[in-house]
Amino acid sequence: MAKRDPNKTARNKRDKEITAELKTLWPTVSADTGVTDLQSFNALIGGKAATFIDLKNSVIKSADEYISSYLAGFKTAREDDGWTAGGASFSAETLVKNFATLTKTKAVKQYFLLFLQRSFLRHYDELIRERPSATDAEVWIGQNNSDYGILITPRYKNGEWENDQSEIRHFPKLYWTIGHVLTSGLVVQGDAKPLHFGTVDAYLEFFLKVLVRPSGSKHERDIARLYCDYAKGQERPEDVPLLIPELRYNGKDKKHKYRMDFCIIDPVTLKKIGIELSPWSTHGLLKGTKDKTQKQINEEALANFEKEASKMRDYFQKHRITTLIYTDTQLADIDLVFKEIAVYLLGDKKVSQLEFDLISEFL
Repeated sequence: MAKRDPNKTARNKRDKEITAELKTLWPTVSADTGVTDLQSFNALIGGKAATFIDLKNSVIKSADEYISSYLAGFKTAREDDGWTAGGASFSAETLVKNFATLTKTKAVKQYFLLFLQRSFLRHYDELIRERPSATDAEVWIGQNNSDYGILITPRYKNGEWENDQSEIRHFPKLYWTIGHVLTSGLVVQGDAKPLHFGTVDAYLEFFLKVLVRPSGSKHERDIARLYCDYAKGQERPEDVPLLIPELRYNGKDKKHKYRMDFCIIDPVTLKKIGIELSPWSTHGLLKGTKDKTQKQINEEALANFEKEASKMRDYFQKHRITTLIYTDTQLADIDLVFKEIAVYLLGDKKVSQLEFDLISEFL
Protein backbone atom coordinates (compact mmCIF):
# COMPACT_ATOMS: atom_id res chain seq x y z
CA MET A 1 0.00 0.00 0.00
CA ALA A 2 1.35 3.45 -0.96
CA LYS A 3 2.36 5.69 1.92
CA ARG A 4 0.13 8.65 2.68
CA ASP A 5 1.44 12.09 1.84
CA PRO A 6 2.03 13.71 5.26
CA ASN A 7 1.56 17.19 3.83
CA LYS A 8 -1.82 16.23 2.39
CA THR A 9 -2.79 14.64 5.70
CA ALA A 10 -1.88 17.91 7.47
CA ARG A 11 -3.96 19.90 4.98
CA ASN A 12 -6.98 17.67 5.46
CA LYS A 13 -6.64 17.95 9.24
CA ARG A 14 -6.42 21.74 9.07
CA ASP A 15 -9.40 21.83 6.68
CA LYS A 16 -11.54 20.00 9.27
CA GLU A 17 -10.32 22.29 12.05
CA ILE A 18 -11.20 25.40 10.04
CA THR A 19 -14.63 24.01 9.18
CA ALA A 20 -15.30 23.48 12.88
CA GLU A 21 -14.09 27.00 13.69
CA LEU A 22 -16.32 28.50 10.99
CA LYS A 23 -19.30 26.60 12.37
CA THR A 24 -18.62 27.98 15.85
CA LEU A 25 -18.20 31.54 14.55
CA TRP A 26 -21.26 31.58 12.31
CA PRO A 27 -23.96 32.54 14.88
CA THR A 28 -21.91 35.58 15.90
CA VAL A 29 -21.13 36.49 12.28
CA SER A 30 -24.79 36.17 11.33
CA ALA A 31 -25.83 38.42 14.18
CA ASP A 32 -23.12 41.00 13.41
CA THR A 33 -23.88 41.21 9.68
CA GLY A 34 -27.61 40.55 9.64
CA VAL A 35 -27.07 37.80 7.04
CA THR A 36 -29.04 34.68 7.95
CA ASP A 37 -28.22 32.49 4.96
CA LEU A 38 -24.86 30.73 5.47
CA GLN A 39 -24.51 29.71 1.83
CA SER A 40 -25.12 33.26 0.61
CA PHE A 41 -22.51 34.63 2.97
CA ASN A 42 -19.96 32.02 1.90
CA ALA A 43 -20.72 32.80 -1.74
CA LEU A 44 -20.03 36.48 -1.02
CA ILE A 45 -16.44 35.42 -0.25
CA GLY A 46 -15.75 32.33 -2.35
CA GLY A 47 -17.74 33.39 -5.38
CA LYS A 48 -15.35 36.26 -6.07
CA ALA A 49 -12.06 34.34 -5.89
CA ALA A 50 -11.72 33.89 -9.66
CA THR A 51 -12.59 37.57 -10.08
CA PHE A 52 -10.04 38.98 -7.66
CA ILE A 53 -7.25 36.45 -8.38
CA ASP A 54 -5.92 35.29 -11.75
CA LEU A 55 -6.50 31.64 -10.89
CA LYS A 56 -5.88 30.54 -14.46
CA ASN A 57 -2.25 31.68 -14.52
CA SER A 58 -1.12 32.52 -10.99
CA VAL A 59 1.05 30.12 -9.00
CA ILE A 60 0.22 30.52 -5.30
CA LYS A 61 2.23 28.54 -2.77
CA SER A 62 0.88 29.55 0.63
CA ALA A 63 -2.39 30.46 2.31
CA ASP A 64 -1.01 33.90 3.15
CA GLU A 65 -0.17 34.52 -0.50
CA TYR A 66 -3.67 33.43 -1.52
CA ILE A 67 -5.27 35.81 0.99
CA SER A 68 -2.96 38.65 0.00
CA SER A 69 -3.79 38.18 -3.69
CA TYR A 70 -7.50 38.11 -2.93
CA LEU A 71 -7.34 41.29 -0.84
CA ALA A 72 -5.23 43.08 -3.46
CA GLY A 73 -7.76 42.22 -6.17
CA PHE A 74 -10.61 43.25 -3.90
CA LYS A 75 -8.93 46.61 -3.23
CA THR A 76 -8.31 47.28 -6.92
CA ALA A 77 -11.92 46.47 -7.73
CA ARG A 78 -13.30 48.81 -5.06
CA GLU A 79 -11.22 51.68 -6.37
CA ASP A 80 -12.20 51.21 -10.02
CA ASP A 81 -15.87 51.87 -10.68
CA GLY A 82 -17.36 49.66 -13.35
CA TRP A 83 -14.52 47.21 -12.82
CA THR A 84 -14.73 44.02 -14.89
CA ALA A 85 -12.76 40.78 -14.52
CA GLY A 86 -13.33 37.07 -14.86
CA GLY A 87 -16.36 37.70 -17.04
CA ALA A 88 -18.19 39.59 -14.26
CA SER A 89 -18.84 43.31 -13.70
CA PHE A 90 -19.29 45.05 -10.38
CA SER A 91 -19.88 48.62 -9.38
CA ALA A 92 -17.52 50.13 -6.85
CA GLU A 93 -20.54 50.93 -4.70
CA THR A 94 -21.51 47.26 -4.46
CA LEU A 95 -17.96 46.16 -3.69
CA VAL A 96 -17.51 48.82 -1.01
CA LYS A 97 -20.75 47.61 0.58
CA ASN A 98 -19.56 43.98 0.46
CA PHE A 99 -16.23 44.95 1.99
CA ALA A 100 -17.97 46.78 4.83
CA THR A 101 -19.99 43.65 5.53
CA LEU A 102 -16.96 41.36 5.53
CA THR A 103 -14.95 43.61 7.87
CA LYS A 104 -17.72 44.70 10.20
CA THR A 105 -16.43 43.10 13.39
CA LYS A 106 -13.47 41.11 14.62
CA ALA A 107 -15.49 37.87 14.40
CA VAL A 108 -16.50 38.58 10.79
CA LYS A 109 -12.91 39.35 9.81
CA GLN A 110 -11.77 36.13 11.43
CA TYR A 111 -14.45 34.18 9.54
CA PHE A 112 -13.42 35.89 6.29
CA LEU A 113 -9.75 34.98 6.68
CA LEU A 114 -10.45 31.43 7.82
CA PHE A 115 -12.73 30.88 4.84
CA LEU A 116 -10.03 32.05 2.42
CA GLN A 117 -7.43 29.85 4.08
CA ARG A 118 -9.71 26.84 3.73
CA SER A 119 -10.29 27.69 0.07
CA PHE A 120 -6.55 27.61 -0.50
CA LEU A 121 -6.23 24.24 1.24
CA ARG A 122 -9.01 22.73 -0.85
CA HIS A 123 -7.46 23.90 -4.12
CA TYR A 124 -3.86 23.43 -3.03
CA ASP A 125 -2.80 20.97 -5.74
CA GLU A 126 -4.17 23.27 -8.46
CA LEU A 127 -2.68 26.47 -7.08
CA ILE A 128 0.87 25.53 -6.09
CA ARG A 129 2.18 24.00 -9.29
CA GLU A 130 3.56 25.69 -12.34
CA ARG A 131 1.23 25.47 -15.31
CA PRO A 132 2.53 25.13 -18.85
CA SER A 133 1.91 27.79 -21.45
CA ALA A 134 -0.34 26.94 -24.39
CA THR A 135 2.66 25.96 -26.52
CA ASP A 136 4.19 23.83 -23.75
CA ALA A 137 0.93 22.03 -22.91
CA GLU A 138 1.33 19.51 -25.72
CA VAL A 139 4.14 17.17 -26.74
CA TRP A 140 4.43 15.36 -30.06
CA ILE A 141 6.57 12.29 -30.44
CA GLY A 142 7.51 9.64 -32.99
CA GLN A 143 8.57 9.26 -36.57
CA ASN A 144 6.55 10.33 -39.61
CA ASN A 145 3.33 8.33 -39.95
CA SER A 146 3.95 6.93 -36.47
CA ASP A 147 3.50 10.06 -34.40
CA TYR A 148 1.46 10.61 -31.25
CA GLY A 149 0.48 13.59 -29.15
CA ILE A 150 0.53 13.86 -25.37
CA LEU A 151 -1.81 16.66 -24.33
CA ILE A 152 -3.05 17.64 -20.87
CA THR A 153 -6.76 18.18 -21.51
CA PRO A 154 -7.21 16.92 -25.08
CA ARG A 155 -10.31 17.69 -27.08
CA TYR A 156 -11.00 17.02 -30.75
CA LYS A 157 -12.19 20.14 -32.57
CA ASN A 158 -12.56 20.73 -36.29
CA GLY A 159 -10.49 17.65 -37.10
CA GLU A 160 -7.58 18.72 -34.88
CA TRP A 161 -6.47 17.84 -31.38
CA GLU A 162 -6.03 20.74 -28.96
CA ASN A 163 -6.01 21.38 -25.22
CA ASP A 164 -9.01 22.71 -23.37
CA GLN A 165 -7.02 25.57 -21.84
CA SER A 166 -9.64 26.37 -19.20
CA GLU A 167 -9.29 22.92 -17.65
CA ILE A 168 -5.49 22.60 -17.52
CA ARG A 169 -5.17 23.85 -13.95
CA HIS A 170 -7.83 21.35 -12.82
CA PHE A 171 -5.94 18.37 -14.27
CA PRO A 172 -5.98 15.78 -11.45
CA LYS A 173 -2.56 14.20 -12.05
CA LEU A 174 1.00 15.49 -11.99
CA TYR A 175 1.85 16.85 -15.43
CA TRP A 176 4.03 14.71 -17.72
CA THR A 177 3.95 11.59 -15.55
CA ILE A 178 2.74 8.06 -16.26
CA GLY A 179 -0.45 9.02 -14.42
CA HIS A 180 -0.83 11.89 -16.89
CA VAL A 181 -0.87 9.49 -19.85
CA LEU A 182 -3.22 7.08 -18.07
CA THR A 183 -5.65 9.98 -17.64
CA SER A 184 -5.36 11.78 -20.99
CA GLY A 185 -4.21 8.96 -23.28
CA LEU A 186 -2.28 9.47 -26.51
CA VAL A 187 -3.82 11.12 -29.56
CA VAL A 188 -3.29 10.91 -33.31
CA GLN A 189 -4.10 13.83 -35.59
CA GLY A 190 -7.13 13.11 -37.72
CA ASP A 191 -8.37 10.36 -35.38
CA ALA A 192 -11.05 11.45 -32.92
CA LYS A 193 -10.56 8.44 -30.65
CA PRO A 194 -7.70 8.70 -28.11
CA LEU A 195 -5.55 5.70 -27.31
CA HIS A 196 -6.10 4.83 -23.63
CA PHE A 197 -4.23 2.53 -21.26
CA GLY A 198 -5.94 0.82 -18.36
CA THR A 199 -2.85 0.17 -16.25
CA VAL A 200 0.73 1.27 -15.75
CA ASP A 201 1.94 -2.04 -17.18
CA ALA A 202 -0.19 -1.58 -20.30
CA TYR A 203 1.35 1.81 -20.99
CA LEU A 204 4.90 0.65 -20.33
CA GLU A 205 4.46 -2.28 -22.72
CA PHE A 206 3.24 0.12 -25.41
CA PHE A 207 6.12 2.47 -24.62
CA LEU A 208 8.69 -0.30 -25.01
CA LYS A 209 7.26 -2.22 -27.97
CA VAL A 210 5.63 0.55 -30.02
CA LEU A 211 7.11 3.94 -29.13
CA VAL A 212 10.79 3.00 -28.72
CA ARG A 213 11.27 -0.13 -30.83
CA PRO A 214 10.98 1.57 -34.27
CA SER A 215 14.05 3.71 -33.56
CA GLY A 216 16.27 0.69 -34.20
CA SER A 217 18.73 1.80 -31.53
CA LYS A 218 19.88 -0.87 -29.11
CA HIS A 219 20.91 1.82 -26.64
CA GLU A 220 17.45 3.40 -26.70
CA ARG A 221 15.80 0.02 -26.18
CA ASP A 222 18.11 -0.74 -23.26
CA ILE A 223 17.35 2.60 -21.61
CA ALA A 224 13.63 2.06 -22.19
CA ARG A 225 13.79 -1.40 -20.60
CA LEU A 226 15.60 -0.04 -17.54
CA TYR A 227 13.03 2.75 -17.29
CA CYS A 228 10.16 0.24 -17.29
CA ASP A 229 11.85 -1.76 -14.51
CA TYR A 230 12.44 1.44 -12.56
CA ALA A 231 8.83 2.62 -12.87
CA LYS A 232 7.39 -0.74 -11.85
CA GLY A 233 9.61 -0.74 -8.78
CA GLN A 234 8.28 2.56 -7.40
CA GLU A 235 5.62 2.81 -4.71
CA ARG A 236 3.59 5.13 -6.92
CA PRO A 237 4.59 4.39 -10.53
CA GLU A 238 1.88 6.72 -11.81
CA ASP A 239 3.85 9.64 -10.31
CA VAL A 240 7.05 8.73 -12.18
CA PRO A 241 7.88 11.35 -14.85
CA LEU A 242 7.50 10.16 -18.42
CA LEU A 243 10.60 9.20 -20.33
CA ILE A 244 9.36 10.88 -23.50
CA PRO A 245 10.79 9.16 -26.61
CA GLU A 246 11.50 10.66 -30.02
CA LEU A 247 10.48 14.22 -29.11
CA ARG A 248 9.68 16.08 -32.32
CA TYR A 249 11.27 19.50 -32.73
CA ASN A 250 8.44 20.87 -34.88
CA GLY A 251 5.66 19.35 -32.79
CA LYS A 252 2.67 18.14 -34.76
CA ASP A 253 3.92 19.44 -38.12
CA LYS A 254 3.93 16.61 -40.64
CA LYS A 255 7.57 17.20 -41.56
CA HIS A 256 10.00 17.36 -38.69
CA LYS A 257 13.48 18.82 -38.54
CA TYR A 258 14.81 16.84 -35.57
CA ARG A 259 13.84 14.17 -33.06
CA MET A 260 15.40 13.90 -29.62
CA ASP A 261 16.02 10.41 -28.21
CA PHE A 262 14.39 11.09 -24.83
CA CYS A 263 13.13 13.99 -22.77
CA ILE A 264 12.00 14.32 -19.14
CA ILE A 265 9.78 17.18 -17.94
CA ASP A 266 9.78 17.80 -14.20
CA PRO A 267 6.17 17.55 -12.96
CA VAL A 268 6.54 20.45 -10.51
CA THR A 269 8.99 22.92 -12.05
CA LEU A 270 8.29 21.95 -15.71
CA LYS A 271 12.03 22.12 -16.42
CA LYS A 272 13.04 19.95 -19.38
CA ILE A 273 16.04 17.66 -19.65
CA GLY A 274 16.90 16.03 -22.96
CA ILE A 275 18.85 12.79 -23.37
CA GLU A 276 20.74 12.22 -26.60
CA LEU A 277 22.51 8.91 -27.17
CA SER A 278 25.31 9.61 -29.63
CA PRO A 279 27.46 6.60 -30.48
CA TRP A 280 30.20 7.24 -33.04
CA SER A 281 28.79 4.60 -35.38
CA THR A 282 25.69 6.69 -36.11
CA HIS A 283 26.72 10.24 -35.25
CA GLY A 284 30.31 10.59 -36.34
CA LEU A 285 31.58 7.71 -38.46
CA LEU A 286 32.69 8.74 -41.94
CA LYS A 287 32.47 6.28 -44.81
CA GLY A 288 34.41 6.11 -48.07
CA THR A 289 37.37 8.02 -46.69
CA LYS A 290 39.86 6.05 -48.82
CA ASP A 291 39.00 8.15 -51.85
CA LYS A 292 38.84 11.50 -49.99
CA THR A 293 41.51 14.01 -49.16
CA GLN A 294 42.26 14.94 -45.57
CA LYS A 295 40.62 18.31 -46.20
CA GLN A 296 37.42 16.63 -47.42
CA ILE A 297 37.38 14.31 -44.42
CA ASN A 298 37.84 17.22 -42.04
CA GLU A 299 35.09 19.21 -43.73
CA GLU A 300 32.69 16.26 -43.56
CA ALA A 301 33.52 15.64 -39.91
CA LEU A 302 33.02 19.33 -39.14
CA ALA A 303 29.63 19.30 -40.88
CA ASN A 304 28.52 16.33 -38.75
CA PHE A 305 29.71 18.05 -35.58
CA GLU A 306 27.99 21.33 -36.52
CA LYS A 307 24.75 19.47 -37.22
CA GLU A 308 24.74 17.82 -33.79
CA ALA A 309 25.65 21.05 -32.00
CA SER A 310 22.99 22.96 -33.95
CA LYS A 311 20.36 20.41 -32.97
CA MET A 312 21.06 20.80 -29.25
CA ARG A 313 21.20 24.58 -29.55
CA ASP A 314 17.91 24.71 -31.48
CA TYR A 315 16.14 22.52 -28.93
CA PHE A 316 17.31 24.81 -26.14
CA GLN A 317 16.35 28.03 -27.91
CA LYS A 318 12.91 26.85 -29.02
CA HIS A 319 11.88 24.48 -26.21
CA ARG A 320 14.27 25.43 -23.36
CA ILE A 321 15.59 21.87 -23.23
CA THR A 322 19.02 21.33 -21.69
CA THR A 323 20.49 18.17 -23.21
CA LEU A 324 22.68 15.44 -21.73
CA ILE A 325 24.79 13.80 -24.45
CA TYR A 326 26.11 10.25 -24.02
CA THR A 327 28.82 8.97 -26.35
CA ASP A 328 30.48 5.58 -26.70
CA THR A 329 32.54 5.90 -23.53
CA GLN A 330 29.42 6.33 -21.37
CA LEU A 331 27.23 3.99 -23.43
CA ALA A 332 29.63 1.12 -22.72
CA ASP A 333 27.98 0.99 -19.26
CA ILE A 334 24.27 1.47 -19.97
CA ASP A 335 23.31 0.81 -16.34
CA LEU A 336 25.46 3.74 -15.24
CA VAL A 337 23.90 5.93 -17.93
CA PHE A 338 20.42 5.11 -16.67
CA LYS A 339 21.51 5.74 -13.09
CA GLU A 340 22.38 9.29 -14.14
CA ILE A 341 19.10 9.67 -16.00
CA ALA A 342 17.13 8.34 -13.01
CA VAL A 343 18.16 11.38 -10.96
CA TYR A 344 15.80 13.44 -13.14
CA LEU A 345 13.00 10.91 -12.66
CA LEU A 346 12.83 11.76 -8.96
CA GLY A 347 11.20 15.06 -9.82
CA ASP A 348 11.37 18.23 -7.76
CA LYS A 349 8.87 17.37 -5.06
CA LYS A 350 9.96 20.28 -2.88
CA VAL A 351 7.10 22.73 -3.04
CA SER A 352 6.54 25.46 -0.50
CA GLN A 353 5.08 24.01 2.68
CA LEU A 354 1.90 25.46 4.10
CA GLU A 355 1.96 28.26 6.60
CA PHE A 356 -0.92 27.42 8.91
CA ASP A 357 -0.73 30.48 11.16
CA LEU A 358 -3.44 33.04 10.55
CA ILE A 359 -2.62 36.58 9.56
CA SER A 360 -2.45 38.17 13.01
CA GLU A 361 -3.92 41.47 11.97
CA PHE A 362 -6.28 42.34 9.17
CA LEU A 363 -5.98 45.79 7.60
